Amino acid sequence: MAECTHDCSSCSADCSSRDLRVPANAMSSVKQVIAVVSGKGGVGKSTVTASLAAAMARRGRKVAVLDADITGPSIPTAFGVHQRATGSDAGIDPAVTKGGIELMSLNLLSANETDPVIWRGPVIAGVVTQFWQEVIWGDVDYMFVDMPPGTGDVPLTVFQSLPVDGVIVVTSPQDLVSMIVAKAVNMAKMMDIPVLGLVENYSWFQCPGCGRQHAIFGESHIEKVAAGLELPVLAKLPIDPAWAAAFDAGQIEEFPSPAMDQLAARLEG
Repeated sequence: MAECTHDCSSCSADCSSRDLRVPANAMSSVKQVIAVVSGKGGVGKSTVTASLAAAMARRGRKVAVLDADITGPSIPTAFGVHQRATGSDAGIDPAVTKGGIELMSLNLLSANETDPVIWRGPVIAGVVTQFWQEVIWGDVDYMFVDMPPGTGDVPLTVFQSLPVDGVIVVTSPQDLVSMIVAKAVNMAKMMDIPVLGLVENYSWFQCPGCGRQHAIFGESHIEKVAAGLELPVLAKLPIDPAWAAAFDAGQIEEFPSPAMDQLAARLEG
């Protein structure tokens, strides 16, 4: 059989009928793998991923984040982790945040965080598989995979190669959102991955002066979209400058997020 090019449009193989999952590192035991996806960029997917991981860790669970957004890695920034990863013959050791969350990202392996990643799709997808196979994750209750936007090589590789237990789709209240969300949801369904529900970010902004809520990006239609896809709405999140500032400052673990705490409890429930 020829080597997979990850270009399903030109391939006649029926990959959905075969188990293509790869084993994790021999010193790793990951109980739950949840992928956080979005149909388009700029919807705060990485912020949701990092905040959800922090919320789950606050519940006393052993948590890891695999940063699969190879060309735009931002997870280390959210947690204030900038040192390079180390390893041995046994594998690569993940970085560990102040709160005990394990991380692996290309930024932890690059000589400079600002170096661009100029690789073709199959190479990028292969790095994600290596993160799963070669990192010594140890015992993990919940691993969150921060996916790149869209439905390209990396999402395909993650859905085929990792034992993904569920997908959370992050979106925003903008035009064409129903079509964009449907693409991400339908890809997961085609790969037989359960879709846990939708998270709408940037739902509103609460004026600090009058206290009124304003729909900066337009009125939300997420309930209608979710109903059409027969999925629950897991959370509706406001525009919060303090939340974005905490991410940029590497203090996402210290930022209180009741909505993420509720979502973490829901995932466990």
